[in-house]
Amino acid sequence: MEITSPSKYEKLLQRSDKGYKAFLYDCDGTLADNMKAHALTYIKVAADQGVTIDGEIIDELAGWPVPAVVKEINKRYGSNMDPEEFAEVRQQLYHDEYIAKITPVEHVVDHLKAHFGKVRIAVVSGGSREAVEKTLNVLGIADLVETLVCAGETPHGKPYPDPFLAAAIKLGIEPKDCLVFEDGDPGVQSAIAAGMDWVRIDQLD
Repeated sequence: MEITSPSKYEKLLQRSDKGYKAFLYDCDGTLADNMKAHALTYIKVAADQGVTIDGEIIDELAGWPVPAVVKEINKRYGSNMDPEEFAEVRQQLYHDEYIAKITPVEHVVDHLKAHFGKVRIAVVSGGSREAVEKTLNVLGIADLVETLVCAGETPHGKPYPDPFLAAAIKLGIEPKDCLVFEDGDPGVQSAIAAGMDWVRIDQLD
């Protein structure tokens, strides 16, 4: 008899069935299957400024605020792109050409939907509030999320604990009762620093 291995959705259910009171989801790459699109926008904006970058750095720094990513790019590539200006241009490009084409990471979005009304739900992202709100609307889950914590809304972004701690405070839930869903190392480090359990949604196999 063939034994069917648990699906990613079933694995998420197993990992999260431990009495948690709040689920804190990252957005890009966790709820939204859009990391390739984000990488393409970085590559395009950098190229327009005469800098050729490898898209792998975007995956490596997933969860960092855009200006922080640009500062790291400048450091590694010896460039001097303005981080704030780059962030504005990149966001506009993403908004104009990519955001409406976003698709969900099905097992994570289904997990969020299944727990609406059962646990407290927040989205904690290194993206701008405008982009995150638009993304959640495209995914059809904006009304299921109680609170957002986005780029620039805490003293430090991921990998510092500030964003996840801010979400816990907004929800009125202790960090130990929160479970974080992430797809990148900076987000995991942020969750650990905040004293929260976590799941790498891209490492469920």
